[in-house]
Amino acid sequence: MQRNAIAKRYAQAVFDIARENKQFDRWMADLREMAAVVDEEELAALLENPKVRLENKSRLLRSRLAGIAPLALNLALLLATKDRFFLASQIRDEYEKLLNDHLDVAVAEATTAVELSEAEQAKLATRLGQLMGKRVVLRTKVDPAIGGGLLARIGDKVIDGTIHTRLAMLRDKLVDRSL
Repeated sequence: MQRNAIAKRYAQAVFDIARENKQFDRWMADLREMAAVVDEEELAALLENPKVRLENKSRLLRSRLAGIAPLALNLALLLATKDRFFLASQIRDEYEKLLNDHLDVAVAEATTAVELSEAEQAKLATRLGQLMGKRVVLRTKVDPAIGGGLLARIGDKVIDGTIHTRLAMLRDKLVDRSL
C-alpha cells in the first residue's frame, strides 16, 4: 500500500475520533507536535533504526511527546511499533485537509513579487473566498521571479495572473502571427 494511502487511513481514523469527541483543535495540535518529531533528524533516525529496541523508542516518544493527549500518544506509539512514525507529517497534512473540508475552509497559497500588506492579504482572501464559495485561509510567499501580479493555488486550481505568464502568452501570440 502506498504511503499516502496509509497516511489517509490513519488521518481518517483520527478525524473520526476528533469529530466524535469534538476535539478538532487538540488533535491538530497533537499531530503537529508528532510531525515536529519527524523534523528532528537525530530523533527521527533513532525511531527509524531497526536496531533500536521498541522499549527505547517508546521511552523516547513518551518523553518528547509528554504534553499530548493519551490517545495521540497511543497513535505515536502505534506508528513507532509498526515502523511508520515517518508518516506523522503526512497524517497531519491529511487530517488538516479533512478538517478544512469539514469546516468548509480552503487553503490558498498566493505568490507575489512583493510583500502584501495585511489589508491586501485580507482583500485577496475575501476575493478568493468569493470565487471558491468557501472561507479562505491565505498563505503567502514572495518570489520576485514572477515579475508582478499573482499566482494563487487553491487545492488543484491555479490562478495565474503573473506578469511572467502574460508576457509568455503575448510572445506566443506574436510568434504565431508571424508564422
